[in-house]
Order: sequence, then structure tokens, then C-alpha cells
Amino acid sequence: MSRFDIDLASPPPADPESVRVIALGGLGEIGRNMTLFEYRGKILIVDCGVLFPEDEQPGVDLILPDFRYLDDRMDDIVGLVLTHGHEDHIGAVPYLLRRRNDIPLLGSTFTLALLKAKLKEHRIAPVTVEVREGDAEQLGPFDLEFLAVNHSIPDALAVFIKTGAGTVLHTGDFKMDQLPLDGRITDLRAFARAGEEGVDLFLTDSTNSDVPGFTALEKDIGKVLEDLFAHAERRIIVASFASHVHRVQQVLEAASAHGRKVALVGRSMVRNMRIAQELGYLKVPPGTLIDLKHVDDYPDDQIVLMSTGSQGEPMAALSRMASGDHRVEIGQGDTIILASSLIPGNENAVYRVINGLMRLGANVIHKGNAKVHVSGHASAGELLYCYNIVRPRAVMPVHGEVRHLLANGELARQTGVPENRIVLAENGWVVDMVKGVPDVVGAVECGMVFVDGSSVGEITEADLKDRLVLAGEGFVSIVLAVDTSNGALLAGPDIHVRGVAENDAVFDDIKPKIAQAVAEAVQENKADQHQLQQVVRRTVGRWVGGKLRRRPMIVPTVVLV
Repeated sequence: MSRFDIDLASPPPADPESVRVIALGGLGEIGRNMTLFEYRGKILIVDCGVLFPEDEQPGVDLILPDFRYLDDRMDDIVGLVLTHGHEDHIGAVPYLLRRRNDIPLLGSTFTLALLKAKLKEHRIAPVTVEVREGDAEQLGPFDLEFLAVNHSIPDALAVFIKTGAGTVLHTGDFKMDQLPLDGRITDLRAFARAGEEGVDLFLTDSTNSDVPGFTALEKDIGKVLEDLFAHAERRIIVASFASHVHRVQQVLEAASAHGRKVALVGRSMVRNMRIAQELGYLKVPPGTLIDLKHVDDYPDDQIVLMSTGSQGEPMAALSRMASGDHRVEIGQGDTIILASSLIPGNENAVYRVINGLMRLGANVIHKGNAKVHVSGHASAGELLYCYNIVRPRAVMPVHGEVRHLLANGELARQTGVPENRIVLAENGWVVDMVKGVPDVVGAVECGMVFVDGSSVGEITEADLKDRLVLAGEGFVSIVLAVDTSNGALLAGPDIHVRGVAENDAVFDDIKPKIAQAVAEAVQENKADQHQLQQVVRRTVGRWVGGKLRRRPMIVPTVVLV
């Protein structure tokens, strides 16, 4: 297997007779999935998703793949294949299309419907090509075949990419539920046919590769929901991903069986389920679905709310209910069902919401205390089956943290893939496949691109560090006027403090030290504004660190007279 702990130089120019593979996101993380395939000067992209921020990225709305590699290659892009409609696979498409809006977008009916609704909000009219399992398309030098896979969203696809330099099978996100609610299973016969044709490089979903056995059946959740609905005495609120059509279907059926009405809560939930219903993916029992504004017309024991916010997102409906900032007020005896798994990094936010709901008297059911969710990703047993069916010549695990990629690589090794054909890569690593043999040949710049309001890519890691300092340590500002002829202070220093748990008067002791340090700096001919500000910053920083044991942000303003 390749190693993570190596430094890579810039890659050589691409060999026109090799397939170059570069992940711009999705490796070492759950999200931001985007993989480039370059052949004979043309680029095919598979997926273009977002990553959601963690606690150490305050103020950030979304994190995008790093498009810098494509800055001068936009005209070489022949198309963007979207494996399914989850945000971590389609969420960054609007930002890519801002650079070139006529890139052909290939995806299934439901995937493109969700994407078009998103692009409409960005005022982008896309060029789309609707595909389904069994379809074949040619984009420049790439021959594509689409295969059905089962996931936690309808219409997911894998893609078999054929070139003169080798073949690649990209699974997208998938599992092998043999009794799916919509009857659409992962097409293992098509996987086997691809294997018979020859798969030189197999890119496989790694999310559950460290989970032994097989992912549980989706239909098992229906029985659990039926039982919970039967015993709930007041309102029921079910939180799930806004795109989880199958979970909403189960909630609708359980509600109908127990004489309850269902209202959808959250803009994305309402939009996605409207699309799913219009396209026939969601079957609504007659008289079950009502508008949220009519909820108060029914007794509490006849109401179910289907809500967003299962990951503790601060602005999502469930979080606002927990904080009392939503029109739906949580009351004693309400039943809250979190019908989703925890995305790594969201644990604190989710438990914060759970505690808030329980404080209000709700009974909270979640995956930790009831079987109310099953994963949409293949566990180790399913991946082993896939490896033995496809018999790939080489493997490159994708979509997962480092531990997932390593576990997936080990599964490949156990099924007979040679260690030197198991490519464990990081975002930005360049893998060239020559005559069907992949090799890591370098790396391109590939950082995180932060979206903060209308700002895209302007927020840096240094900005986030400053925000964390402000949040954790507070802020000290110092304003003074200095006579540059002798270093005497003509005004100040005026010191103002925020978030340091001390009042301004505590800083009176440091004022003489500031005056002395400034005077000495002027006498040493360090009299320009920047130098004096640095002197003030160091003087105050040493004092605050020694006396208060704090490291606040220190912002000096020096006026030269």
C-alpha cells in the first residue's frame, strides 16, 4: 500500500496515454467528494460536493473542494458525473459552474432534479444530461457506463469509465440492501460484467469499511417506527436528512397507520419531498400530509412533524426548537426521533440538541438507544463481496477518513489485490495509471476553500485561528499617541477589554510599562508605526500571559505625532 506520511513534489506533465486521477476532496474526510480523471488532455469530473464545518471553523458555512488545479483547464472539462443527490456530492456544483456554466452535468432523474432546484437559487441554468442504469455515454475520450447502486437516497449510480489507457469503476456511495424499499438493488451482475471486461482501478466507498458484517436492512426501521408511533402519547417529531426519501416514506406510512397527520418542517425538507412526490419517488397516503400552518388545528396526539436538523446544524429546524427559537414549541411528553447516524465531527452539536430537547421535557429516541436508522454505506462484508465479484487489478479507496481508507485497503489486500496495487491517497495526490497500472507521481495544491456568507475562498486558516482566539481568549485593544521626537506619550494608553473576564481597571498596572517600552523603542530609532505596535503587542502579551494566564488577541493602535 502507498503511505500517507510522504512529501510529494509537483507531478510531471501528464502522459497523454495515461489516465491521471486526482481527488480534490473526499479523502481523509467525510464530504467534499470530487475526483478528476484526465486523459489525452481532457478532464472528466465525478461528483462535486461540500464539507460541513466543525467547531474549530467558526463562522464558516461550507467548505468547498480546491478548484485551483482547474483554473486554466476549465475548457478541457468534458463533463461532470454526479453519482447521487447528497450535498457532499452535489453541493459545490454551483461554485464550479460560476467558473464555467456550460459544463455538461450527467446524473439520474432525482439527482438532477435536486441539483436544478439548488442551481435555480444561484440563478444558474445548467446543461444537463439525464442518465439511468444501463445507459452508455461518450464524453470526449471517455466511454461511460452507468450502474445501479442502492444508497440512502433514490437513483444512485456507479460509473464505469473506459479509456485507451485503462478502465475505472467508481462506486459512488453504496450499500447492498437486498430488500430495499424501492426494489432497486445494487446491480452486482453489472459489477460482475465490468469485472469480466476488466477493472484496472476500483474506487470504492470506504465510509463503513471498518464496520464488520453487513449493513442492516432499511425495511427493519419501519417496524421500529410503527412501535414508537403506537406508544407515543403526544406529538412526534422525526428528524432526518432532508433528502432521505425512504425514511420520510416510512414515517408517512407509520403516521397513516396510527391516524396521524404529517407536516414537513424545514425549507430543504419541503423542497426535496415536493420534488420526490412529483417524480413518483415518494408515495403519500391520501389525507396524511398537511401544511405546517395547519398543525394547530389538530390535537397533539394526531400530529407528526418531519424535520431537518438531525446533525445539530445551528440554523436547522430541530436545533431552533431545542433553543426555543421556532414556532413549534417542544412540550412535556413530546417524542423526538433522530432517524440518522452521526456524521463524524457533529457529535457535540447533536448531543447539545438532544440535551436541549430533553430539558424541555421531550423523550428523545436516537440510534444510541433504539434502531431508528441504518447506514447508507456498505460495511466490510459487502465490500469483500464486491472485491471478489469485480476482481480489480488495483484499488483506490475513496470517501472516508484515514481510518476508513486504511481499513478498505486492508479488505482489498485480503481478497488478493497486491499491496503495490492498493493506492492510499490524500486530497491533491496525483495518480497516473499507465497500461492499467496506477502509481502516485506527485501532488498538486489542494487546500480547503471556505464559504462565509457571500465570501468564497477569502477566509484563511489564519482568520479562523483569530476567530478561535477571540472566542476562547478574548480581545484587548490599546490606543495611544506617541511623540516621535522623544517617545513621550501624548495620549493614552487607553485599554479596552472584551471577553477576558477582567475589567479594564486591572490593566492600569501595565500602562507605565507600555510608556517605558515605547520610549525605549523611539530612543533606539524604532519609531515607525508598525514597529511601535509590535512593541506594545509584545509588552501587553507578556504581562497578560504572566499575570492572567491568558492569550487574548491584542490589537494596538499607535498614532504618531
